[in-house]
Amino acid sequence: MTDKLQLELPLLLPEVTDASDACVRRLMANLGARAGIVDVHVLAGQGSEASRLCVHYDPQVLSLARIRRIVSTTGAKISERFGHALLQVDGALHERRARALEHRLRTLSGVLEVGASASGLVRVEFDRNDISEAAISEAISQFGLRPQNPSEQPPPSFATSTQRSRTDSDNELGVATADNEANSAREHDHVHPGLLGEKAELIFSISCGALLATGYLIGKLVPSTPEWLPIAIFIIAYVFGGFFTVREAAQNLLHKRFEIDTLMLVAATGAAVLGAWAEGALLLFLFSLGHALEHYAMGRAKRAIEALADLAPRTATVRRKGETRIIPVEVLAVGDVVLVRPNGRLPADGFLISGTTSVNQAPLTGESIPVDKRAVDDAAAARARPDTVPALSRVFAGTINGDGAIEIEVTHRASDTALARVVKMVSEAETQKSPTQRYTDKFERVFVPVVLSLAFCLLFAWVVVDEPFRDSFYRAMAVLVAASPCALAIATPSAVLSGVARAARGGVLIKGGRPLEDLGSLKAIAFDKTGTLTIGRPRITDVKPVEGVSKDELLEAAFAVESLSDHPLAEAITRDGRAMLGERNIVQATDLQNMAGRGVRAMLEGDPIWIGKAEMFGSEGIPALGNSLSETIAKLRQTGRTTMAVRRADRDLGAIGLMDTPRPAARETLERLRSLGISRMIMISGDHVNVAEAIAKEVGLDEAWGDLMPDDKVSAILKLRKEAKVAMVGDGVNDAPAMANATVGIAMGAAGSDVALETADVALMADDLAQLPFAVGLSRHTRSIILQNVFISLGVVVFLVPSTIVGLGIGPAVAMHEGSTLIVVLNALRLLAYQDRTAKKSVEGHQASA
Repeated sequence: MTDKLQLELPLLLPEVTDASDACVRRLMANLGARAGIVDVHVLAGQGSEASRLCVHYDPQVLSLARIRRIVSTTGAKISERFGHALLQVDGALHERRARALEHRLRTLSGVLEVGASASGLVRVEFDRNDISEAAISEAISQFGLRPQNPSEQPPPSFATSTQRSRTDSDNELGVATADNEANSAREHDHVHPGLLGEKAELIFSISCGALLATGYLIGKLVPSTPEWLPIAIFIIAYVFGGFFTVREAAQNLLHKRFEIDTLMLVAATGAAVLGAWAEGALLLFLFSLGHALEHYAMGRAKRAIEALADLAPRTATVRRKGETRIIPVEVLAVGDVVLVRPNGRLPADGFLISGTTSVNQAPLTGESIPVDKRAVDDAAAARARPDTVPALSRVFAGTINGDGAIEIEVTHRASDTALARVVKMVSEAETQKSPTQRYTDKFERVFVPVVLSLAFCLLFAWVVVDEPFRDSFYRAMAVLVAASPCALAIATPSAVLSGVARAARGGVLIKGGRPLEDLGSLKAIAFDKTGTLTIGRPRITDVKPVEGVSKDELLEAAFAVESLSDHPLAEAITRDGRAMLGERNIVQATDLQNMAGRGVRAMLEGDPIWIGKAEMFGSEGIPALGNSLSETIAKLRQTGRTTMAVRRADRDLGAIGLMDTPRPAARETLERLRSLGISRMIMISGDHVNVAEAIAKEVGLDEAWGDLMPDDKVSAILKLRKEAKVAMVGDGVNDAPAMANATVGIAMGAAGSDVALETADVALMADDLAQLPFAVGLSRHTRSIILQNVFISLGVVVFLVPSTIVGLGIGPAVAMHEGSTLIVVLNALRLLAYQDRTAKKSVEGHQASA
């Protein structure tokens, strides 16, 4: 005999926002090792509810008060010890330097996990017993970068946007403060680092090239020129070409890392020692130019992500205490009433309380057609339960109002809107490495020492081959340049960054390189039925009372109980039941208990009422159904109906049949997925197998598994995963356990669900199944480009190493080397222009058939 205790994770671990965080695992492991605790697991939150920790314990060993103290104390100790920092850094940062920064931070005692992206976002988990967040910031500063606000501040790109908002808004209101000036200064410094701004490296590189050309032309065209003059010009070219390279190489060597920058400097220095000043200057010119152009190209992908933060307006027109005024969006409070003019951008998440309009949600959800919106019927009810507000009345920050003037009530602060969460998660996704990137990182750790050993051996080629030491030294330097894996280092991150940015622009949130690559290699997808392949708004089709019970009695009992629940089936019974019963008064039920995946129990006028699947009855102390009602339910199921049996105390009342409508786009979407190479698609449903098969046949699926409890869905996913990679598509709430066990969890309608955004690997922001082929197609294209980039980068190295050994010079080697780096970056940037061709083919097919 065990009892259960459920506590919200945010109360136990306030800094943890992800239920899969290492601190959650530490908490579960710590509790699981204690005597009297039988099991510990996480329950995904539903609606606005947070995820909860569920502890099964033996009450004979531990009392409820004792187990509550143990859980709370353990959580507090873990929170006190382990910290999470999310830092945005200013300064020149690119993929190789981000990796060097990761390596530097990992060497610090107490740092447990690090992720750094080329956009300047650094994520660190650390042990407070060994290191502080201030010490981490100091280590970043010593690396030549400047950390900004820690993780408790708004996400980096969003924070920058709100800083601009505050400054501009205060100027509009005639307010100027020292804080505003500081914010402006920080932003200005971030955009224009250094004396010459963000283009400083490009300017230095071009200056190096100009000096190189000048020195070469003077030496060739002016015979009377003193010999020292071209050399002096080449030396100045060295200074311009090597300025940034020397700085980064010195930092890497200071932290015991031997990177490509160091190899290039060694080669350039070697050329100078041999008197080949022109070739050394050419090497530095091409390397610095390639570096600068690489930064520019990667910057395009970064700006595509940062542009998300600029979707929300900087100010809002709010009505407070009868007065209308303009305020910065970040000071909006939950419950504020905001006025939005026609064709204006919405400043906050909320629901309409006045007006009708159509809203262009494409900036957030990718929907191509504006969505009609109208005011809620009951503002007080919407205010009490904002997560249950229908999509018809719900709006989001950053979307664009149509021709109607509207008023919305704010439901989330600026830092908590769907747009802000997407910006934060996309930024964090940049720090998550893909499997290919992890593999190339391991490859480089072996490859670079091999290259250095080869170059060292070639220094002594003159001992074996009849040639001067000068030629052997030159060849060794050329091999160093040729074998440096620059393109390989940038091949995967550039593609992942571009793919994530393009997905976000299309209304799809992909949380990093792993789900992006996994989604691109899938062969199987499992779909939930309700709300995924169907609209999720079932309707009552049959009311079948048993003999001696009227339809009204059956409906009144069902309405009284289901009005307490927010399940889609409960909503259908409440909505359609009210229409059938009219405006009569109905006694309210109390003490609702959810029986996961099976039904509900409540009290009505002192009697227990059970409503749910037929399989719920006759087990766990619930009386079995009579033969008559069981036969009725069997007949309804044969016609594809979802059935709800109703029992009051010791007598059956009857059954209610419901039917959900398949999504209009479901069949077409599945056809598009097949054209992308998804060979197996399965529906998994908690409904009776006959109902599941009826819907599956209608949407064009060959496989349908029914009668599955939540645990059974997890088992089904694990079974499929043993055969191949599989994605699970659902709403991200009821399907969270199954999604967590799939290779990739995909949630639909995530813009309106906090839980879906947090739990899914891939979130379709719109409640539109048609976005799924776009996500799969983009991921497949991204995976293809990653493989192309890896092939190009390794192919160039394979070609150049033997070529330099047999005589190819440093100049051509570095030109091909830097050229390959630019090619892989530009190849990755093609993802930003990705178009969903399956959608076009689908439209053309419909036009042809018409």
